[in-house]
Amino acid sequence: MITTETEDKGTARSARLARKRRLAAFLRWLHIYLSMVSFALVFFFAVTGLTLNHADKFADQTHTQQEKGILDLRWVKTPDTLKIGRLQIVEYLRNKYGIRAALSEFRIDDSQIGVSFKGPGFAADAFISRENGEYELTKTSAGFVGIINDLHKGRDTGPGWSMLIDIAAVLLTLVSLTGMLLLLYIRKRRLSGLLVAALGLLVAYLIYKIWVK
Repeated sequence: MITTETEDKGTARSARLARKRRLAAFLRWLHIYLSMVSFALVFFFAVTGLTLNHADKFADQTHTQQEKGILDLRWVKTPDTLKIGRLQIVEYLRNKYGIRAALSEFRIDDSQIGVSFKGPGFAADAFISRENGEYELTKTSAGFVGIINDLHKGRDTGPGWSMLIDIAAVLLTLVSLTGMLLLLYIRKRRLSGLLVAALGLLVAYLIYKIWVK
């Protein structure tokens, strides 16, 4: 009877150990491949985190260009705002000045029309007289660093890039969680790893309390 109970306990213990090994192996596999899949995203957001934190160092890359012209009066000089040629105006500005950014605003006032295009590291704003069709267009380009900084922030990037940022956030969360769970399976490193993680949190908190106003 005692032998049978001992054998049953041994079998149960072996089964638990086998389950732990399988779970650890799965977590290791998941951690490795999630890390590889998200490597480019991690690298991109790490680099752009630095450029964004030191954006003032790249201020000289911003260039502003001003243009003037006259639009077809049939598009703008009409008392009925519904008859204003929105499509014609937008397409004219796009084609003439090579604007590829998304239309962010088309505003109609009593005497003026405002058209704005926004994209990563780029902005174009046109102000058009409804009386004579004259317009002024200001284009601002922030250069390569401005583009990647806006991509990091998800500003004026559209729904597709916004979804990619969400995917990146989920991947990084899973990489972090699987890494922490793997640490719990390494008995010799478990305590020291948790202490280092706690120390990192404490240092970040102290930096915030001391230097962040």
